[in-house]
Amino acid sequence: MFHQPFVDYHAFAPEIVLVGTLVMLLLVDLVFEQRARQAMPTIAGLGLLASLVPVLTLAWDGADRSLFGGAYVVDNYALVLKGLFLVAGYVTVLISTDYIGEGDYYKGEYYFLLLSSILGMTVMASSRDLISIFIALETLSIPAYLLAGWRKRDLKGNEASLKYYLLGVFATGVMLYGMSLIFGVTHATVLSEIGESLAKQGSTSAPIVTIGVLFVIIGFAFKVSAVPFHAWAPDTYEGAPTPITAFLSVASKAAGFVALMTLVFLAFDARSDVWQPLFWVLSAITMTVGNVIALRQTNVVRMLAYSSVAQAGYMLAPFAVATRAGRGDAIEAVVTYLLVYAAMNLGAFAVVMAVARKTRSAEKATYGGLFEYAPGLAVLLAVFFFALAGIPPLGGWYAKLVIVRVILDNPTGWGVALGVILGVNSVVGLFYYASVAREAFMRPVPDEDRAPIRVPAALGSAIALCAVSTLVIGVVPQVVARFAHLTPFGS
Repeated sequence: MFHQPFVDYHAFAPEIVLVGTLVMLLLVDLVFEQRARQAMPTIAGLGLLASLVPVLTLAWDGADRSLFGGAYVVDNYALVLKGLFLVAGYVTVLISTDYIGEGDYYKGEYYFLLLSSILGMTVMASSRDLISIFIALETLSIPAYLLAGWRKRDLKGNEASLKYYLLGVFATGVMLYGMSLIFGVTHATVLSEIGESLAKQGSTSAPIVTIGVLFVIIGFAFKVSAVPFHAWAPDTYEGAPTPITAFLSVASKAAGFVALMTLVFLAFDARSDVWQPLFWVLSAITMTVGNVIALRQTNVVRMLAYSSVAQAGYMLAPFAVATRAGRGDAIEAVVTYLLVYAAMNLGAFAVVMAVARKTRSAEKATYGGLFEYAPGLAVLLAVFFFALAGIPPLGGWYAKLVIVRVILDNPTGWGVALGVILGVNSVVGLFYYASVAREAFMRPVPDEDRAPIRVPAALGSAIALCAVSTLVIGVVPQVVARFAHLTPFGS
């Protein structure tokens, strides 16, 4: 009377390789102890690259795979985003290698926690069920709470972890309550079944559905640091280790957007009357507040934190104008932005880390005269910061173009207004990105110390990888457009 469920091990191969890597990290750490310290980043990096192999074989196969009654799906959408998470994780390992290796805390659990969080993200990309989404969210979030407070004897690190944890738990509770309301009305947890149930009810569905949809979106608005749920981001980004700040700003944010896209366009599509106005407000205030506060920051890490808030506002814009017919274009736009943003932002944080190896500070004033003693880093800093501002021919211009195109394809007054707000905010953003470049190219060296900066091989490789990606995407945007075109559901 009991039937063993069918398990497609090829579909689970990326996660299986990640779990195998986690087991290896744990065993090597326990058995070899001190001798294992140097091997940890190598094992973690090779494990992430090995996890990309089944992603490529699944993509080559081309078949959509659905498991557990549609609760877990491996399709083009999932594969592109799994690849994003794995590559972002690999770059994080590269920029972590010397930062963590030169610190005074034990190394083993750092990489174990990092890969555990990435495992949750890869599961999130395939989750099509409220339960699997919640499990994936907790799997990626709990290690991130611990990593944010990695510097255990640093007060800012303790504050970063505590704020992130407390606000994260609160947001998760709100989201879970919303999910319970949705389940109570639809009697389903699989997103496609929820979507069918709400479509039958139409806009006359029970008012409790409206509350449920709002609560779920609010829960994930925290994850993507949308205003007014962004209060954790600046302090957490400043207090966390810089590699983890980069990881949270890219991979963790991307996981939140993946969940939002999956929920909104599969489960809540019939209730666009609820979520579209909410996303319009969230997008407008998030990009505006993020950019305006970033203008006043003197610390580059905090400036990038508020920049990350503003970037989330740009990525929320397609949700606000997506029609049922234009759902695929909205998904393509958000995925495109996530792919480009990962290269730009990880590169920006990597350059900040390289400069901090000499200055021991992230204050904007310490970048004075950078071009005199580290011209290569100064040029790369300008590349990443102007890419974030959307200046051609760097990759950021294409990311903003696809967002604006989706907005203007919906020629309503609200859509045009949101497009104008986005354009004004892009100009505002250019001011604070350019202010850092001005320090590097036009200001004198603060302490007259012109000793060159030694960039370790792993960190240099990460910077080079991000720089090449940013330039190639800007010059040949079809590279990223090809991947994004595969992602709409049902492809």
